[in-house]
Amino acid sequence: VCAALNVTVSPGPVVDYLEGENATLLCHVSQKRRKDSLLAVRWFFARSSNSQEVLMVKMTKLRVVQYYGNFSRSANRQRLRLLEEQRGVLYRLSVLTLQPSDQGNYVCKVQEISKHRNKWTAWSNGSSATEMRGVSSHPAERGTFLGISLLIPPHSFPFTTDMVSFLQSS
Repeated sequence: VCAALNVTVSPGPVVDYLEGENATLLCHVSQKRRKDSLLAVRWFFARSSNSQEVLMVKMTKLRVVQYYGNFSRSANRQRLRLLEEQRGVLYRLSVLTLQPSDQGNYVCKVQEISKHRNKWTAWSNGSSATEMRGVSSHPAERGTFLGISLLIPPHSFPFTTDMVSFLQSS
C-alpha cells in the first residue's frame, strides 16, 4: 500500500506570466523517505480544472527525462526543461517563451520507488498543482494581472470620471 508523499509546487496556487516570458515551476518533496529509494517525477498539464490531465514530461527513477504526446514534438520539447535542482528534493520545470496555449493547470506527481525482493516497488505517492494564467501579449489584457482590484463598498460614494481616468493611467 502506498503512503502519501509531501509534495509542493511553487509559485502557486496561481501564477501570472506574459506571453514570451519564461516560466519556472518548482516541485518540492519535503518528506523523509525510505533509505535508498528513488523518485519518479511527472508533470501533467490540463487546460482547465475540469479538463483531462495529459502527461507532459517525466524524470524516471534513473533520472532520464522523457517527453510525451504533443510535448514530445521537437518544437514543444525545446520549450520544456525538467531538471533535478537538489537530489530527491527539488525539481524545476521550465516552460520557455510562453504562448497563450500554455495557460492552464500544471500538476507535479511524485512516486517513491525502491527495489524490494528484486522488484521495483512504489512505496509512496504525492502530488501538487499550480495554475498558470494571464499568458497574453494584448495590452488591453495586461491590466488583468497587475494585481489591482477595485472594491466598491455597499455604501455609495462619489466616483468621478477623473478617478476612473486616474486608475486607468496608473
